[in-house]
Amino acid sequence: MNDAFNRELEREREYDHQELDLVVQRNVPLLNYQQKEVYDTLMKAIADENGGLYFLDAPGGTGKTFLMSLVLATVRARSNIAVAVASSGIAATLLEGCRTAHSAFKLPLNLQTIEEPTFNIAKHSAMAKVLAASKIIIWDECTMAHKRALEALNRTLKDLRNDSRCFEGAMILLSGDFRQILPVIPRSTSADEINACFKSSNLWRYVKKLQLTTNMRVTLLNDTSAEDFSEQLLTIGNGQMSLGAELSSGVYHVGKRNEEHRLTK
Repeated sequence: MNDAFNRELEREREYDHQELDLVVQRNVPLLNYQQKEVYDTLMKAIADENGGLYFLDAPGGTGKTFLMSLVLATVRARSNIAVAVASSGIAATLLEGCRTAHSAFKLPLNLQTIEEPTFNIAKHSAMAKVLAASKIIIWDECTMAHKRALEALNRTLKDLRNDSRCFEGAMILLSGDFRQILPVIPRSTSADEINACFKSSNLWRYVKKLQLTTNMRVTLLNDTSAEDFSEQLLTIGNGQMSLGAELSSGVYHVGKRNEEHRLTK
C-alpha cells in the first residue's frame, strides 16, 4: 500500500522537465492576444503564491485546451506539481496527466443526496500530499460537475492544509462553457439543474473570470462557414435565438436545396 501511495506522488514528478521547457518556448509565441493575457495572469498568480479561484469561460474552438496544456507544461517544467482533472472521460484525454475528477478525488457518486460531501482521501495518503503540494489544480469542463463536487474540493483542501480560507489559498483554474451541458440530474426539472450548477454555489462570488472569445478555427482556416456556425452556436447559447425557428429555417433550406437538385437532375 505504501508503494502505491509513493507511485501516486511520483507520478506527478516524473515529467521530463527539459522537454516541457522546449514545449513552452515553442508554444508561448503562438498564443494570440487573449490567450497570452490569460496565460500571464495565471503565471503571475502562481508566482505570487496568493492562490485564487479562476474560471476560464471559453466556447468551443477558442483554444482553451491548448492554453491549459501550456499552463500545465510551464508549471511542471519548473519541477512543480500541477493537478489536472476533468468532469468527463473524453475531456480528460485532451490534457497530459489528466484524469476524471471522480477517479482522482474519489468523489461520492450520490452527490445530489449528500448535503456536505467530501473526498474519500485519507489525510496521510499520497493524493493528499499531491493536493497539498500542488501549485495549481485545473478542473476542465467544471460546468458539467455538480456544485457540491467543487464545494467538496474546497472543504477537503481546507482540511488537508489546515486553513480556513477559500480553497485554502490554493490556485484553482476552472474551465468550461455554461452554454453547453449543465449537470445532469436524474428525474429533475430545469430548476433542479440550474440549482446544481456551479453558479448557484456560494463559492461563485470568489471567482475571478477570464475569457476567450476569438475562434481559432475561423482565424487559422479563414473558413466563413465555420464562422457562421460558431456565431449561430453562440447566439443559441446566449438565448438570443429561438432554437425551434433556427431548426425550421435549416430544414427549409435543406429541403429547398434537395428540391432544386432533383429538378436539375
